[in-house]
Amino acid sequence: MFSVALLGPRIFKGLSCFCVISRNLCSRIFNGDDVENGFGRIEDFLNESWKSSNVGYDMEGTTSAMYDSLGSSGVKGDLGQGFIDEVKSDAERILEILHQDGPGFDAKPVLSELGVKVSGLLVREVLFGILKTINYGNKNRCAKLGYKFFVWSGEQENYKHTTDTYHMMMKIFAETEELKAMWRLVDEMIEKGYPTTARTFNILICTCGAAGLARKVVERFIRSKNFSYRPFKHSFNAILHSLLTLNQYKLIEWVYQQMLVDGHSPDVLTYNIIMCAKFRLGKLDQFHGLLDEMGRTGFSPDLHTYNLLLHVLGKGDKPLAALKLLNHMNEVGFDPSVLHFTTLIDGLSRAGNLEACHYFFDEMIKHGCVPDVVCYTVMITGYIVAGQFNKAHELFTEMINKGQLPNVFTYNSMIRGLCMDRKFDEAYLMLKEMESKGCNPNFLVYTTLVGYLRNAGRLSEAHEVIRHMVEKGQYTHLLSKIRRYRRC
Repeated sequence: MFSVALLGPRIFKGLSCFCVISRNLCSRIFNGDDVENGFGRIEDFLNESWKSSNVGYDMEGTTSAMYDSLGSSGVKGDLGQGFIDEVKSDAERILEILHQDGPGFDAKPVLSELGVKVSGLLVREVLFGILKTINYGNKNRCAKLGYKFFVWSGEQENYKHTTDTYHMMMKIFAETEELKAMWRLVDEMIEKGYPTTARTFNILICTCGAAGLARKVVERFIRSKNFSYRPFKHSFNAILHSLLTLNQYKLIEWVYQQMLVDGHSPDVLTYNIIMCAKFRLGKLDQFHGLLDEMGRTGFSPDLHTYNLLLHVLGKGDKPLAALKLLNHMNEVGFDPSVLHFTTLIDGLSRAGNLEACHYFFDEMIKHGCVPDVVCYTVMITGYIVAGQFNKAHELFTEMINKGQLPNVFTYNSMIRGLCMDRKFDEAYLMLKEMESKGCNPNFLVYTTLVGYLRNAGRLSEAHEVIRHMVEKGQYTHLLSKIRRYRRC
């Protein structure tokens, strides 16, 4: 238990109360695994940020991110539209030449004769152009063309590859299943003094994890001890944090043991990650043991620790204990934020206690916290899961009136709810509405609408949605998947 000497009697009393209550949740929250009922909520919002940034671009073809940071020879600062258009034009010419490469035609000398100025922006534009065209039939050729251009561009004067361009080439190798080539590229990065970062690790762990080699990736990064993982104080925390974003909970346990063997002491961040992993794995006894150990070793809970505790209480349907914990946070100088209330509401929503969700939603506003789009979406999704479509629609209207713009997750929940209520015409209109407001549907939005239409026997309308998706150039590489998709 947290020591009285460390935390003081009021803190000890508050957390002691929490620990006793939460220990009783073990049999109620878990049945050995962490299978979520209903729709994904908080985890979706948190994970999406990494999914959309793991290579710096999204798969819909948006390349705006590549203009944020250019290569070492790129122009920094205010980019004129003329410069951007010129780069895109040069990239298209290069891609045309690369696609002619083969027996009797070597693209390299032809590229050299073009006389284009090679910059980080140009290299990334070309590599992204190759990346988004990869499919099962052309993957080997795309890998070869991508690497040929990568090597050629790296040989040009006044240009040097950046870590980001290495990551782009790694992603091409990952998508084409060229694992050995991807590892050779990592070796080259290290030999040339490039920092191997969290993004390097994430690309490797995602790719090799699918091939059953995730542990080998981790072992190699642990042994290397020379990669740059700011702002973490040591590489073990960086690895643990990356594994947490990838839901690799069992690997987290193993890395933690290796960390202790290597002589590193855990800090608050370490404890937060390990406790989260134990919770996800349903090992609540070990979760509480770590909570006790954290206090004994002299660490006070931070805002992330409290966030995790609120999630545990929410999923355990313990609103009274959660209220006491929120009051305790105020007493010790931690003002609960929108994130804390949202995490609690999400947990209570998963437990089916919408009355408590509504109470804490109102309490949050009383405490001066303005609900953001994530909080509204969690509330809306909770009502939809419970079949309370009218209340979901009321909240949807309220959030817009309060100036909170719906995001893709909000729209997906609303479209799902309309489909569940068999209001398919309204659901399709909402799809058009989100597009008109600049919110691009993700693949889940399309599969949700298509799946429900098919299950309702409205096949022609389902095909119309697919045609609409293709006409917009969205997810054409996943067309075969959506045609097989069925909503359970």
